[in-house]
Amino acid sequence: MSLPPLTLYLAAPRGFCAGVDRAIKIVEMALEKWGAPVYVRHEIVHNRYVVDGLRERGAVFVEELDDCPDDRPVIFSAHGVPKAVPAEAARRNMIYVDATCPLVSKVHIEAARHHEAGLQMVMIGHEGHPETLGTMGQLPEGEVLLVETVADVARLAPRDPDRLAYITQTTLSVDDTAEIVAALMARFPRIVGPAKEDICYATTNRQAAVKAIAPKIDALLVIGAPNSSNSRRLVEVGQGAGCGHAQLVQRAGDIDWRALEGSRAVGVTAGASAPEVLVEEVVDAFRARWDVTVETVETAQERVEFKVPRVLRETA
Repeated sequence: MSLPPLTLYLAAPRGFCAGVDRAIKIVEMALEKWGAPVYVRHEIVHNRYVVDGLRERGAVFVEELDDCPDDRPVIFSAHGVPKAVPAEAARRNMIYVDATCPLVSKVHIEAARHHEAGLQMVMIGHEGHPETLGTMGQLPEGEVLLVETVADVARLAPRDPDRLAYITQTTLSVDDTAEIVAALMARFPRIVGPAKEDICYATTNRQAAVKAIAPKIDALLVIGAPNSSNSRRLVEVGQGAGCGHAQLVQRAGDIDWRALEGSRAVGVTAGASAPEVLVEEVVDAFRARWDVTVETVETAQERVEFKVPRVLRETA
């Protein structure tokens, strides 16, 4: 029996960004340098496939520094950590490696610079997300006010409305964030913004690629973890761009095939923490059910690369 035809539109760029690639390399190199176990505070990146693979090689994932012994190396995740965490690791004379994405570190530096200038910070981000916690933890309590929506802006009660600056989480929706920034600037005309926007190039590029394929498709699959902010935003961007059905799946076994019945064109993308092997797995799963034609829609090329910390490049 012949299979029905289906076009798969693969968004490009998709998958790993430079910060994720660097963070994974840091864990791999730490295991090579110091042997197992190496402890990692929080998931190094938000992807179960990646985390399980590193766990098999000897990485131990914990939520707090208190769960780590003093005599084994500990790595801080790509999302960043409050200043108190490396300070405590140093107090305990621990070997630690900071895998914070350099683009997140850029936001930390901005926050510190504005604080030194006497400005109170407004952070646009998601409450409880590790990156938000890490960024807010760069400054004393009360110095960073968190907003998630335009409605939150109306409820802000800053110390001095004329002495404010804003920063953002790096993995937000570009469009939603622009609306919140506009609301901030309308209410606080003297608020200071970043010299270059905080939403990272990878988040921006992946959202643009989804917008490019949205008019062509009946449904969108985003490969990524449910706790991955940038992956969840890709689902929302697809829906906002007119895609009637969008699914977030960790891998092929999670696909809701019934929801895709009757589709003639499906878009596939992957969040910045999802490896390409999972995209290939999804494509193979479609080939088992349809006569698939694959088309790649590329909206940007990425050549960004971040170096790993010097301590891992030095020989013992």
